[in-house]
Amino acid sequence: MTHDLFQVASDALSDSRGQISDLARPFLGFLPVSGASISTFGSFLDAETISATDARAGRVDELQFDLGEGPCWDALVNRRPVLEPDLAQRSSTSWPAFLAAIRQEEIGAIFAFPLFFGPLEIGALDLYSVAPVSLSPKQQGQTLVLSAIVSRIVLRHAITGDDLPAETTTFSRRLIHQATGMVLAQLGTTAEDAHLILQARAFADNRPMREIAQDVVERRIRFNALSDPGEAPRE
Repeated sequence: MTHDLFQVASDALSDSRGQISDLARPFLGFLPVSGASISTFGSFLDAETISATDARAGRVDELQFDLGEGPCWDALVNRRPVLEPDLAQRSSTSWPAFLAAIRQEEIGAIFAFPLFFGPLEIGALDLYSVAPVSLSPKQQGQTLVLSAIVSRIVLRHAITGDDLPAETTTFSRRLIHQATGMVLAQLGTTAEDAHLILQARAFADNRPMREIAQDVVERRIRFNALSDPGEAPRE
């Protein structure tokens, strides 16, 4: 039954590509949590909550943005889930301001899962429960799978505007194809994902995609594979 609920959540995310505001809701269907939110922040996208199942979930994000600390920040920096099944037993040394503020929100447990795509930081998924609760290893793994789907949806949504000039010449197509192959080899990913990485870099730098491709081919830009889950590659 749990697997069926996970599949339902996965299908719901796949069907919500055009409705970014609905991305958080599928997580409530198979996890023992009270609310969920999805936020973008980091070095790539502006800090904002793009989806929240309720006002309290939005408030969890708001507090972390305002205070500059909390589980979502740690999750993205370390590229690992942050699991706090019982906040009452949590030491205040890591996020003293956030924990002090969150006590007024009647939250017993909080979990944060990073959203990233290759070397790109997207944001985080925050989950909370009114009462203390734990996520099983299976539930954690399933949430990571869905978080990866969310990362792709959010990234595609971010780059579907007019900020990326169309590449129409034969030279540009050939150059981008060559750069895509190089990124694929560097990251060990799929051709589709490698192309999306190039698009995202062009979007982030506000440059034509052919220029990014040229820099990749001439080795001025390199996307290094992650040697450690907690280490984000830097140039």
